Amino acid sequence: MPTISLCMIVKNEEKHIARCLDSVAELVEEIIIIDTGSDDRTVEIASQYTPNVYSYPWRDDFSDARNYSFSKASMDYCMWMDADDILEETERDGFLQLKQTLPPDTDMVMMKYNTAFDEAGRPSFSYYRERWIRNMAGHCWVGAVHEVIPPKGKMIYTDIGISHRKEGTGDPDRNLRIYRKMIAEGKSLEPRQQYYYGRELYYHKQYEEAVSVFKQFLLAEEGWIENKIEACSVCASCYYHLGQEQDALFMLLRSMSFDLPRAELCCEIGKHFLEHRNYDNAIFWYKVALDLPKREHSGGFVQPDCHDYVPLLQLCVCYDRLGDRQKAIEYNERAGACKPYSQAYLYNKQYFDGL
Repeated sequence: MPTISLCMIVKNEEKHIARCLDSVAELVEEIIIIDTGSDDRTVEIASQYTPNVYSYPWRDDFSDARNYSFSKASMDYCMWMDADDILEETERDGFLQLKQTLPPDTDMVMMKYNTAFDEAGRPSFSYYRERWIRNMAGHCWVGAVHEVIPPKGKMIYTDIGISHRKEGTGDPDRNLRIYRKMIAEGKSLEPRQQYYYGRELYYHKQYEEAVSVFKQFLLAEEGWIENKIEACSVCASCYYHLGQEQDALFMLLRSMSFDLPRAELCCEIGKHFLEHRNYDNAIFWYKVALDLPKREHSGGFVQPDCHDYVPLLQLCVCYDRLGDRQKAIEYNERAGACKPYSQAYLYNKQYFDGL
């Protein structure tokens, strides 16, 4: 059975770190903690779980710190987590079973990363991330922000998930500040970093600059297809905020020049037509979303609700506005089958029952 070194970089995580380590400490053989300048009880708490706690100067570079954490690992695989991540109790048996059955020639294990949750606490937004990485095999983190290990070798995908249960907002300006600093120092952003720079600009409501960055990124030959598709989505949101709705629609449609349609983008296109009272067009795009397969292994962001619950609920709205009450009720019931606890479904049900 392979051994695992849990490698973490932390700073001022006294609120989260015990919860994280409690969830996984018994499942790994080694814990490596790299502290980048805490002035709270983070180091004290971490030291209760492992003697391998190291101080490391923060250089505004997440890859630099993560690579240092991996350099201290001595087990077969390195596993990374952030302090506000946890392995849910329901995932522990699967985690152990995977360790016991992992093919010995595996280079990377791709696990789900759940980062948003619905009313019932079920993941509503997730994507696959490299989670176990073979140690001493030349795998390195790249990217000062939104760091990643480029995939190579034999990869195993598993539905075991790590959940990001962040409490509080942290420093919302940190990533943008790092990008600004890099640009001021004359450093060029490689395509993936350019994409994430555009996202940071969007989060900070700097929509015009974000559009400029995204358009430049989309014109470049380099860059992951999934980043290109997601860039079309975020750029469209920028256009909507700028009141340029036609440009937003064109950008959503442009996503299909890079690959087959994604359900997430089809729902956005459907929403555009729904809000413009073009219900027939909206129905078309929501039905396309329903028919598309989940491309969870593509490396992109997946919103499971966009494959069933969201288009079903919106089809209910469209048919109701067209006066087809029977179809509206049918689609609402199908949405309810996906999420019987949904407030939107229950509201619609009460509405139809009262007619």
